[in-house]
Amino acid sequence: MTDSWTGIPAEQVRLGDRVRLATGHEVLVSRIESSFMGMEAMVAFIEDTPTRWFKMPVPRTAEVEVQRAT
Repeated sequence: MTDSWTGIPAEQVRLGDRVRLATGHEVLVSRIESSFMGMEAMVAFIEDTPTRWFKMPVPRTAEVEVQRAT
């Protein structure tokens, strides 16, 4: 079993996914805010771990890379 990066729409990301954004930032998704700042067209991925808190808003239809076991 190997890990590979696959491009998917942001709205298909699941909790626990490792996401690489167009900026190059990687986020281990702990929570997903489904309507970022009241904007239905945006989602926000939140990493909330003992070592880091990070929140990245992206358009719901934007393509992001997800690392999943294959």
